[in-house]
This record gives sequence, C-alpha cells and structure tokens, in this order.
Amino acid sequence: MAAREAWLASQTAAHPAQLLRLLGPAPHLPPPRLPQGPLKQSPASSPLAEAGRGSELRGGGGHRRPPYPGSELAFVQEPGDVVAVREHPLVLPCQVEGEPPVSISWQRDGLALANDSGATLMPDGSLHLAALPSRRSLPSRAHEYHCVAQNRYGRLVSRRARVQLASLSRFHQHPESVEVEQGGVARFQCLIRGVPEPSISWEHNGMALSTADHRITLLPGGILHITSVSQADVGTYRCVAHNVANTRHSQDAQLSLSKGGGAGEPEILSGPQNLTLTVHQTAVLECIATGHPQPLVSWSRLDGRSIGVEGIQVLGTGNLMISDVSVQHSGVYVCAANRPGTRVRRTAQGILLVQAPPKFVQWPQSLSKPAGSSAIFTCVAQGVPEPHLIWLKNGKVLSPGDNIQLTHNNSTLMLAGISVEDEAIYQCVAENSAGSNQASAHLAVTGDPEPPPAPRGLRAMALSASAIRVSWEPPPSNGDIIGYVLHLRPVGELQEAVGKSTFEHVFSNLEPATVYSIHLWAYSAEGASQDSASIHASTMGSTPAALGFSAKVLNATSVQASWELPPQLGPIQGFKLFHRKLPASHFEGPLLLASSVSSFLYTDLEPAALYEIKLQAFNGNGDGNSSVRFVSLRDSKAGCSCSQDESSSLPGVMVGIHVGLAALIVCLLCLLLGWKHRKTVYITVAQGQRAGKSPYPLLIHFTNEETEAEGESQFFSELCGISSGRRPGGLHKAGQRTLWLSRQGTGGRSGPEPEPWHPVQKDGAQLLHPWGIWNRMKGWG
Repeated sequence: MAAREAWLASQTAAHPAQLLRLLGPAPHLPPPRLPQGPLKQSPASSPLAEAGRGSELRGGGGHRRPPYPGSELAFVQEPGDVVAVREHPLVLPCQVEGEPPVSISWQRDGLALANDSGATLMPDGSLHLAALPSRRSLPSRAHEYHCVAQNRYGRLVSRRARVQLASLSRFHQHPESVEVEQGGVARFQCLIRGVPEPSISWEHNGMALSTADHRITLLPGGILHITSVSQADVGTYRCVAHNVANTRHSQDAQLSLSKGGGAGEPEILSGPQNLTLTVHQTAVLECIATGHPQPLVSWSRLDGRSIGVEGIQVLGTGNLMISDVSVQHSGVYVCAANRPGTRVRRTAQGILLVQAPPKFVQWPQSLSKPAGSSAIFTCVAQGVPEPHLIWLKNGKVLSPGDNIQLTHNNSTLMLAGISVEDEAIYQCVAENSAGSNQASAHLAVTGDPEPPPAPRGLRAMALSASAIRVSWEPPPSNGDIIGYVLHLRPVGELQEAVGKSTFEHVFSNLEPATVYSIHLWAYSAEGASQDSASIHASTMGSTPAALGFSAKVLNATSVQASWELPPQLGPIQGFKLFHRKLPASHFEGPLLLASSVSSFLYTDLEPAALYEIKLQAFNGNGDGNSSVRFVSLRDSKAGCSCSQDESSSLPGVMVGIHVGLAALIVCLLCLLLGWKHRKTVYITVAQGQRAGKSPYPLLIHFTNEETEAEGESQFFSELCGISSGRRPGGLHKAGQRTLWLSRQGTGGRSGPEPEPWHPVQKDGAQLLHPWGIWNRMKGWG
C-alpha cells in the first residue's frame, strides 16, 4: 500500500494533467459542426472592431488577444451554453463588429435553420427561439448552435453553444435503511440526474429535515450525514430532488438503533470519491468515520504539499470543502481516521482533477502578403487537459495538403505560394473538455505588395520609474493609415494599438531601471508596414532605501560604524559616510566606500566628545535617504581617567547642582560687569578633590581680561566661554585643585597674584558654593 501511494504521489506531483491517466480518458469531443449556409441576411453598420479578439465558451476571464486597428470582422458577444424550459422562449445573443455590410446567419447541429423552424433572427443578430422541440423529439445529445458572420473579408464562426432542455430523471439510487448504535453515525445517499443539476433536500417522518442542527450535514450528490445519533433520529427518511423541470421523491429508508458494541477500531464508512471539476467550482471530499471512541478525522495531500487555508472548510465531522478550485488544487487527497490517544488509524484517498478551459498565450495576427509568397499564422493555447487546435478558413476546417502545412501540434499554419483564393479570415479554435476558445486573423493578398511605409521619428522619454512616453511622426502617405501598433520588449512582446490620428502613447506599469526595446508598425487596408527603426529607452531608476546601521564605541577615541548589506547589491554602487563633532553645523566627508564594504573604523576622535555619524547608499540615480546615529565618548572608560563607585553617586548629584548654579550666576555677573567694563571673563574648569578619594571636576578658574579693540560682538561671543585650558601665565600647575580669581588692570599690567580660594566643604567633599563666587566678585570693578 505504501509503495502504491508513493508511486501515485510521484505521478501527480509533476503536473495536474498526469491525473487524467489515473481517472481514465477525458470525454471525447466530436469535431464542431460548422454552418453550411445562411438562414437570413441582415445588414449591420458598426465601427471597426478589434481584430482577432478571442472568445471562450465557459470558464472565467481568459486572456484576450490585444486589439488591432482596422479589424475586418470580430464578435462582440457570442452565444453560450443555456438550459431551456419547455414552452418558454429563448434568446441566443450574437453581436458582431466589422466593415459593413455584415450578414449574420445561424446553424443548428451543422445545418442551416429554415425559415419555418420557429427561429427568428433579431435586428442585433441574436436568435429568438419561440418554440423548442418537445422532450420526446429531442435527440440524445443537446443541440449545438453557431452564429455565422460574413462580410467582404470573409466568414467568421462563433464558438459552439449547447442548448439543453430542462429535465429530471428518475432516481438511479434510493436511500437504504441503516441500523446504527446510539451515538454513532448514520449515512444516507440518493442518486438522480437532471438538467440543470437538481437540488437535494431530505424529509424525516414526512417533514422537511432542518439543517440548523449541527449534527446534520448535507453534501453534494445527495448525501446525508447524521452524527451522534439518538432516539429522536429514529424514523423514516427520503430524498427530495427539485429543478425547473420537475420535483421527485425517493423511496423511504428506515433509521433504527442497535445495541452498543463497546470499544471498536476506527472505520471509514465512506471515503473521498474521484472528482473532475472545472476551475472556480466547489469541491467536496467526503470522509465519514465511526469507532469507539469517536475517531478524529484529518486530511493531507499524498504529494506532501500543504492543502492551505484559503477557501478551505470542514463540513460536519470530517468532510473537506474547497471553494473556488484552481488547477493547483489537483492532486490525491488522503483522509485519515485516528483513534484518540493511540497510533491506530485508517485511511482512504480520492483524486481531485481540476480542468481549465483553453486560454490563448499567442494569437494569430492579420497579414498582408503579395501573391506567390508564404503566410504563417501562429496560435498557442494553454489549458487542462491540453487543448486540441483546429484551423478554419472562412468557417471551414483546414486539412494539410497542397499549399497548407500544419506543424507543432497544429499551433502553426503555413500557406505556401498564396494566391487571391487564399484571401480569407482564418480562425484558430482551441477545445478541451472544459471549454472552447477561438481567435481569428485576416490574410490579404496583394498583386503589387505596397504596404504602408514605416513610421518615422520614433522617440521615447522616461516619465518615471514605471512609465515611458513614446512619440513618432506619421509616414509621408498618411491617408491610407488606419492605425498603429507599438511593440515593447522585454515583457513578453507587449503590444498597444492606437488610432490613426494619435502620434503619442504612454506605456505604464513598467519595471524601474529597465531598458526596453520599442518599435512601431503602421496598418493600412493592405496590412502592416515594415518595422520602424527600433529604439531603446530605460525607465527611471530608484535611489537606494535608507540602511540601518549601528555605531559601537571601542575606546575613548575610536568608533566602529557597521551596517548590513542588502541581499542584492545591484541597485547600490557604494556608500557615503559623514561625521561631525557636535555642536558643529557641517559634516566632514563624505568617505566613499565600495558596495561590498559593511563597516568603517573611526580613529583619533576627541575624547569625551559627542559625534553624529551619517550613512548614505548611492547609485546612478542619486543618493538614497540617510541614516543617522549619535555617539558619545563621554561615558567611555578608556576616555575617562576618573572612576566612580556606588558611594559617590549622591555627592556627584550635589556637585552637579552646585556647579550648574555657579555657572549660571557667573554668566549673569560676567554679562553685567563685562558690559560695564568691556572685560571678558574666561572660565577654566579645574579639578576638585574629596577627602581620601579620587579627583573629579569641581573647581572653576576665572580670568578677567580687558578687551580693547575687538568690539562688542567679540565681547559677547567670548563672554562666559568655558574651556578646559589652563590658567594664563602658567600659574595653574598640574594637579592643582584651587579656585583662582584674578584679573588684569587696564594697560595689561598684572596686579598681585590673588590668594587661592578654597572650595566649601560638605559631607567630606569639596564643593563650589555659588554665593561665595558672588561675594568674591562683588569687589571687581
């Protein structure tokens, strides 16, 4: 069993299409029945269409071919699958754009609709079916309708549209009676087919069964689960199927209770079944288990991939529901019933295959070729299962032979030695079991090949990091031009079409700092011109984002700046590093560093200083935002000769308060006395000492010096300046811890050396007392 599961996982992990071989062959698609003749003709007048626009039968939002100016014929709206109710009218839409006159006709099952068929062609091209055949006269398969449009360029056939008459069959399976232990799980199932798919409900003892009870779970396919069965659940159950065609009731089934059997191994009563769905549908995988105690149900994928959480829901006690399925949900799902507290478990598995209708990744393009040359049309479609491609010429299937070659699984059509008879509308039809899609192009055969001249003066200018504006000049003979098509690489050949009077276009949603190749075609009734001269244009790049970095103090004079390099160094060409010692206003630098450098060591910095460091990354588009870090060397142990212990914290706070007040009073006094005497007061911080302790900054050295010729601006700039220099005249010796108050008289002559003034003693520490400074300075004048 384990070997089989491993093999199955290896077969399904590579691609969901591998599941097709496990589920069996897909339903056979017969060749489309194509119209042979018109029902009626009704002229239509409409503007030029988008050439070769693709269309899809079902499935959501397929890619459409980019519009081409001057479209010869194209569908605006095509018919789709519908369900008809007997004796009710039905309308199949069909709207066409193209060069008038355009005629529209309809076919049913490949044959032209007769005028007496009860079908009426409406003015907009839609088909009104007033009376449908009775159910008994309806063939075993649904009717297939095609809308056919034709003008002077050729014939265009719509996708197939299946019309099914609403119906409801008899029950293929009736619910069966069950006997369940009290507290166990009961399961009923009925099977019935209908168009559209009928809705299923249940009745208990002739009354509608309420689903409000959390023990009741209804699953698609007519399945009913009842968990924790009790005496109130005993009785008869029957299935009720309903759609627009009819309502049917199944036979009754009996639910009864049996005696409990004690402990039991886990058992999966019903595991997941193989499902084949189309994208955007909802998948429900059943898993109902019984045992004593009640087993725990879990889900996993056989290939080991995560099931995910988005759109996933558990119904009842273990049924898995996946909403809005996609191709990625295809795989083998494993349901496991685990006995609580043990490793005993039972498993069951089922295959989910999600199909996708065809989507075109490359459309055929209209061509204008001279007689005798070759024409090549290319058409590439994707889908699950792999789409089958056929080619039509004016609505008729093309087969290889003569000058027709089909290669690369019919994705390439080559016409060799073309003539006027080959001028037509060619359609690429992609079909698989999930849907259908078609795209078209026109071949124009010219006797003397004279396509329009190529546009001139192609220019491009970047508007932003995601937009480029392209402009050009029209060809000399602009009268025959019906439009232009711009091609942009590298984005998978992005194409944009503009009208003949437009000579400028803006490409948006582009990648930043990317070089694009741009060329231009002009279109006329004869086809496309030669390529214009290609030009290259680059979108604007973006500057690097701000980088996070750190600054680490290594010692009193060294700082290490470090940052993390981004994962991709492409947008970064290097780094700029700036620094300044505060409060300086200008940064020093920058230091230019290579893009591979992630750190820098600053040395020979000034001890006990505060620095600001700024980092910027740059590239060809300029400098990025800067990141800033502040670094203080004042707290560095290597830069401070003093030491601190826990007992010095309180005196240190007191010292700070006294020194601050002293500095404030000194500055005010200096301002008043200096303005009066035009003298500058220099303040030098010396050192104080606590008894028996290490020194710390406490004492202040004052020097008063007359300023005679520098003016008041210098006086104010130097007033109350603080520095760590020594006392002028060399009187301040190393290790001296006294407060010197001295001044020089007019004429620069020094007075007698003042007596040292010792600090105030408090709590064993020497402190400067601000009022002592005030009293000492009052005698200055």
